[in-house]
Amino acid sequence: MAPAVTATSLDAAACAAVDSTGQFAETLDLGVHLRDALWRFDSAAIAPLDAPGGLIVAGMGGSSVGGRLASGVLGPRLVRPLALAMGYDIPAWIGAETLVLCSSYSGSTEETLATYEAAREAGAPRVVATTGGPLAEAARDDGVPVVPLPGGFQPRAAVGYSLVTALEAAALCGAAPSVREEVGAAADLAGELAAEWGPGGAEDSEAKRLARSLHGSFPVITGAGLTASVAYRWKCQINENAELPAFAGKLPEHDHNEIVGWAAAERRLSAVFLEDPEGDARAARRIAVTAELAGEGASVVERVPARGATRTERLISLVLLGDLVSLYLAVLRGVDPVHVRAIDVLKARLAATPV
Repeated sequence: MAPAVTATSLDAAACAAVDSTGQFAETLDLGVHLRDALWRFDSAAIAPLDAPGGLIVAGMGGSSVGGRLASGVLGPRLVRPLALAMGYDIPAWIGAETLVLCSSYSGSTEETLATYEAAREAGAPRVVATTGGPLAEAARDDGVPVVPLPGGFQPRAAVGYSLVTALEAAALCGAAPSVREEVGAAADLAGELAAEWGPGGAEDSEAKRLARSLHGSFPVITGAGLTASVAYRWKCQINENAELPAFAGKLPEHDHNEIVGWAAAERRLSAVFLEDPEGDARAARRIAVTAELAGEGASVVERVPARGATRTERLISLVLLGDLVSLYLAVLRGVDPVHVRAIDVLKARLAATPV
């Protein structure tokens, strides 16, 4: 696959020429968003509740990713279930002992509105995170707490808010301990890494180097343990920001099926393995061997370690890195990262033919 453009510079001027709505600036403010998200959750003044059934995070796209990432942050610290509902309904077993967090940035996502109604019918306690819309109206009518999200973002750029809201909801219902101190430290780290990896940073920074390495291929992002949820985030960001096919895998499952396909990749796919330096030694060994085998067909193989002392810091470092890589890929391809034409067309066609 030939690159769409031949741009080589990824400095601030080159990025600004493509980025019409300041997506880079929003991404670089991840640390600010994390701290603000804690304040916004507190402002909702939600009373703690005991939910033996755990937490369900209901949402789609960028609004659901916080639940996925929260599961990675909490990992072995989860003492009750944390599951995702990404569709029109919720599991039949949900009832009064399960907290349902309905997350929709716009407040008008039809799948999330449907899950809100399903949770109401099931008698489940609910919390809503949104900027407004029909979801906020329904919640206020029902006396359901609303975590107020700031307006003006693309939903995928509000990842710090969706992550913190899910983490706080997990602590609220007793599914996991609070990690607020880790969030604060992760916000500090995000600020440091933003300066290092942003457009104003060195041209050979890790984020810019990775974007150049992956340019001209279809990336396959693979994680294990903590990094599995981040691999999915990378895939989605490359899909939306760079308008590229991208795929996510998870070890060790990858080694029981996907690994066989690398031999026929014909250098069209690139392989990225996200690594947690503090993760399971068995996973680290698998990544090393799997990366070698993927190299038989991949155009390039990249092994990317997380940075930071805690699980939250390490996850945030990889989230920020992946978000910036996707934006730099957009610059290299000459596409404005704000556009999601296919999603807009899909919504218009669905609206024109309601069920």
